[in-house]
Amino acid sequence: MSSTPEIAMSFGDIAHAIQLALAPVFLLTGIAGLLNVMASRLARIIDRGRSLTEQALPPQHLQNPDSLNKELNRLERRRHYASSAITACTCSALLVCMVVAVIFLQVLLQVELKWVISALFTASTLTLIVGLGYFLREVHLATRTVRINVVVRVD
Repeated sequence: MSSTPEIAMSFGDIAHAIQLALAPVFLLTGIAGLLNVMASRLARIIDRGRSLTEQALPPQHLQNPDSLNKELNRLERRRHYASSAITACTCSALLVCMVVAVIFLQVLLQVELKWVISALFTASTLTLIVGLGYFLREVHLATRTVRINVVVRVD
């Protein structure tokens, strides 16, 4: 008869662990959205680099080969920042997954692991900050290097 309250209590503990794990799972959803945007930007950078190196050169690059090298160097810097942002945000997502796993281990093993959970969550937040910093740098570099020529026609 004494096993029934223990079973009910363990189900309650598991339910509580699931509730605690929901917030990090929502964070994972946000990070996944960021990774999608970052991966799209990286793909566009790579496509632009390939188009410049594998196809016939546009007239402005034929007249001035330094402009081609300049653009390829900028694309390489942007590629580096985008790749670093993706790496940092992926590490952040992995750390969040570890937070969820440790929350469940804490409940299942009945061991106090709050310090581990806190350390993992802090590390996840810091790596997310690093990833967003790299992403911001890539976006800043992209907006600084791309010029849109506006032609005003007066009729």
